[in-house]
Amino acid sequence: MNNERRKRLDEVMALISEAREQLEEIAAEEQEAVDNLPDGLRESGRGERMEEVAAALEEAVSSLEEIESSLEECKA
Repeated sequence: MNNERRKRLDEVMALISEAREQLEEIAAEEQEAVDNLPDGLRESGRGERMEEVAAALEEAVSSLEEIESSLEECKA
């Protein structure tokens, strides 16, 4: 890989890393909100939806981690 493409790849990796970090924060905040729900509300449709969102955010974080790993392999 030439220097120009390597530089562009580094820029993309930085953007992905920033997105992952922000998603981690949002996921943690959403999970904390779920954890702080009273039991009755947690078992409601709203509570279940909040849990689904928290899980989906964690899945997105994992996907970005996989992408980061794949891109690191490209640089090797």
